[in-house]
Amino acid sequence: MGAPDPETHIEPATLTDVDPLVDLWVELARDQRAYDSHLAGEANRTPVREALAQHVVTDGVRVARADSIVGFVMFGLEQGDYEQTVTRGVVHNLFVVPGSRGQGVGSALLGAAESALVRAGADVVSLEAMAANERARRFYERHGYRPHRVELEKPARSDTHSKEDG
Repeated sequence: MGAPDPETHIEPATLTDVDPLVDLWVELARDQRAYDSHLAGEANRTPVREALAQHVVTDGVRVARADSIVGFVMFGLEQGDYEQTVTRGVVHNLFVVPGSRGQGVGSALLGAAESALVRAGADVVSLEAMAANERARRFYERHGYRPHRVELEKPARSDTHSKEDG
């Protein structure tokens, strides 16, 4: 793991970064299909562009920049309808281009997001990883993340769903 290349800088994203970040998000969504993700990359360009722009404006995106953007993390405080006993920071997306993986870029991005979330008042930081993506799960475990909530899923039409069930 180690530190990123000295020529790689972690910095807040700007609005001019939004379109390249959308391209990286689409690549992330495409990569996650190998782990049974249901996200459609291309079909989500518009809502992802809007979400990224909103997070850039609220200082919730960091980029790893070398000659170009080689990774990004998008994060923010959880905004929900329910009162909780802690303030949760959420890492929404973390992506490093394949050629820059294993060089500490992901760790640097995650650390930058965690630091910003703590400064914003987060007591805990949460994130999601696809259950089948063992590499990502090991990465997060090395950074102290542990399962907190488990999401379960099954096909709507399966052997446990009968015609009487409706």
